[in-house]
Amino acid sequence: MLQIGTRGSHLATTQAGHVRDALIEAGYPAELKIVSTAGDLSQAPVERIGVGVFTSALREELFAGGVDIAVHSMKDLPTAYEPRTHLIVPVREDRREALIARDGLTLADLPEGARVGTSAPRRISQLRAARPDLDIRPLRGNIETRMGYVEAGDLDAIVLAYAGLARGGYGDRATQLFAPEEFMPAPAQGALGVECRVDDAAAREAIDSLFDADAAAQARAERTVLATMEAGCTAPVAATATIEGGEVSLRAGVFALDGSRQLTHAATGRDPEAVGREVAEELLSRGAAELMD
Repeated sequence: MLQIGTRGSHLATTQAGHVRDALIEAGYPAELKIVSTAGDLSQAPVERIGVGVFTSALREELFAGGVDIAVHSMKDLPTAYEPRTHLIVPVREDRREALIARDGLTLADLPEGARVGTSAPRRISQLRAARPDLDIRPLRGNIETRMGYVEAGDLDAIVLAYAGLARGGYGDRATQLFAPEEFMPAPAQGALGVECRVDDAAAREAIDSLFDADAAAQARAERTVLATMEAGCTAPVAATATIEGGEVSLRAGVFALDGSRQLTHAATGRDPEAVGREVAEELLSRGAAELMD
């Protein structure tokens, strides 16, 4: 029986549950094992806790042999190569950003000075560019906690990844879905990272049955932008890639936190990493590092 390590939140166990069910369907018996992480125990913003907080405990449990497989939100994984693991990307969920607002409102319909919750610099900068009048408030907690702030009237709206809403069964709570071109998502948003120890042949065979080539190529192109810029997963950097006819089309952006300036660039090619580097290097040549600072 393969042991799948996951965080204990509803979203994390739902995501890992999809992986478990897919493995069982493919003929590999598996079950979930909850692993506590520092991020789950803290209510501080992710930017303060540190990059990789939600993945390090899972990986430690994996390396210690406590679990055979770890399931992560791909966008939370550090971009640095980890030689001790074998990592695959299964079919990707919807990458779009979602607004959950009171009274069914859209971003354009929110009243002047509306209180909108998010702690992600990438989201803050794009919200400020679109609506400089908004009162943007920090936001932490699981999906249910975040939605609760709107329900209780503490916030007028929040911005979340639609993938988490859809996987958690809350997709109908979104009052607006943003096209990736108008509100750019995080690199690899909506993708899962499923990994095992590199020397565990049985677990490798199992997770390889879930591998999706297009999702993996998209994630590789988008995350290469982050890696080339030496930016963490909380930096105000967005990227979205599509695959058609074996060609990778990638668009990425870097944003000033106050919403005053943004840089975007797009490129197409057959090598995901080469396209990611090309886009990142162009953005850096135009001053992306200063915007990130």
